[in-house]
Amino acid sequence: MKELVEVIAKALVDHPDEVVVNEKSDGKGTKIELHVAPSDMGKVIGKQGRIAKAIRTVVKAASSKEDEYVDVDII
Repeated sequence: MKELVEVIAKALVDHPDEVVVNEKSDGKGTKIELHVAPSDMGKVIGKQGRIAKAIRTVVKAASSKEDEYVDVDII
């Protein structure tokens, strides 16, 4: 899932070299943290959070195939 989030984020931003994705596992599932440059934050979130919601939806659909819970946080 980490690679999926990274590919999507790098395609959206102006500074793809500053995209950092961290993956942490806990008892409930996996938490993915997406870090982007401050100037790219609006591109990743989108108007009214539409892009962020779409990223979360794609990751949720991909993780359901593996029967795993994944949460995406944009930091």
